[in-house]
Amino acid sequence: MTPTYSARRALLLAGTIGGLMLAVGPLAAQAPAPEPSTPPAATAPAADTPAATPAPAPAAQAPAPTPAPAAQAPEPTPAPAPAAQAPAPAPAPAPTAQAPMPSQSIAPAAGPVAAQTAPALPPGSPLIGRPNTESAMKLAPIAPPPIPAAADKLPVAKFKVPKGFKVEVYASGVPNARSMREGDKGTVFVSSRLIDKVHAIVEKDGKRQVKVLYSGLYRPNGLAFKDGTLYIAELSKISKAEKVEDNLDNPPKLTMIYDNLPKDEAHGWKFIGIGPDNKLYIPVGQPCNNCMPSDAHGQIRRINLDGSGMELVAKGVRNTVGFDWNPANKELYFTDNGRDWASEDLPEDELNRVTKVGEHFGSPYCYQGDFPDPEFGWGRKCSEFTPPVAKMGPHSASLGMRFYEGKMFPSEYKGGIFVARHGSWNRSVKFGGDVVFVKLNKDGTVKSVTPFMTGFLEDNKYIARPVDVLVLKDGSLLVSDDYNGAVYRVSYGNSKTASR
Repeated sequence: MTPTYSARRALLLAGTIGGLMLAVGPLAAQAPAPEPSTPPAATAPAADTPAATPAPAPAAQAPAPTPAPAAQAPEPTPAPAPAAQAPAPAPAPAPTAQAPMPSQSIAPAAGPVAAQTAPALPPGSPLIGRPNTESAMKLAPIAPPPIPAAADKLPVAKFKVPKGFKVEVYASGVPNARSMREGDKGTVFVSSRLIDKVHAIVEKDGKRQVKVLYSGLYRPNGLAFKDGTLYIAELSKISKAEKVEDNLDNPPKLTMIYDNLPKDEAHGWKFIGIGPDNKLYIPVGQPCNNCMPSDAHGQIRRINLDGSGMELVAKGVRNTVGFDWNPANKELYFTDNGRDWASEDLPEDELNRVTKVGEHFGSPYCYQGDFPDPEFGWGRKCSEFTPPVAKMGPHSASLGMRFYEGKMFPSEYKGGIFVARHGSWNRSVKFGGDVVFVKLNKDGTVKSVTPFMTGFLEDNKYIARPVDVLVLKDGSLLVSDDYNGAVYRVSYGNSKTASR
């Protein structure tokens, strides 16, 4: 019998309902069980992963307003797309795309999520930009031992200097010894970067003593001295102490003279010096490995000794931790550390010369005078900027430098520059870790760069790390070592020195 229209319609509706039930059945079997009102910790984003909402939206619920991969866009019907059928094109883990099957436990699903989430690095971290390769991931800044080495444990016997020179321990037990200055009465002031103290090395009754001069400071890396007054540069301010050598046992309270400085940790420690113009020079490094700095960064400033009259001297300076003035023509020379993570061999650090106020030395557009930056060099030419007078080696960490005007060393050293190269850390085969001598031509250009004091590096590991150099009034050369907490003295001939 031929079914009536109504009967045919009923049969068609029943078949449709049956087909839908068959289609929905497998999907329901694949859908995750409803989550509790408080999502388990295992399915929440890792602690260092930014999230726009307090918890991820459960897969069975309507999509949350936070951005979701395109494959998870809401369907026209109320039912969401099955989690297993929604591939996530974005690299960040999406909880709905990784929802476990009912037969799985929650904990195993969290493992891949945690493994894909790298810990967040603090702003300015030297590890930002490090390539995710096996060799690069082994490289990181080198921390010094927690306490200074004893005098008899210092590696003096391993240092090598030219014939006729000798190296001895000037002072041990100077934690994190960094910048050095000599007072009018022979006191040697030594700064630090990782601790809160400035030390004074004094001689009394033929013996040398190390004493704490100031404590409670924050990154007191920079020192300058003139007419009985000691200037100390902390991270974001400059202070002074008058008649300090007359009161070493009870030093005067520090007086702040200048604090219009950024507070960035990255390259925030400072080397300072007083120029022949009787002004205090202050560098402000880039607050990063390599970035577009603000108008307050990447420069060298100068101020009057009372903190007034700030003037910009040089721009395009990434991170200088050493400078001095050529006694022949009063021009400022400074070392500058090149950017990291471009390659193992490029760029090299620089020795620069300021011939006019306001010169731009390239950073972050160009490094070493001929290496356009891979990120910021687009559309710029290295010829726009002042090139260095010498390249100082790849990632050598060229820091403290001084012109030699003493009378102890042979005449060929007169008017040249001693530079302390702290040594690379972001290079598989370490480079630097020495003191070099830079010989100049009469026009102030560089004639040669040659090793002077070596032996700080042994089997690709540092046994000492030079930071600063200081020419004493007697013509000998001091070298600070922040790795061992010591100061060494380099002399020539049969010079005498006080006992330690």
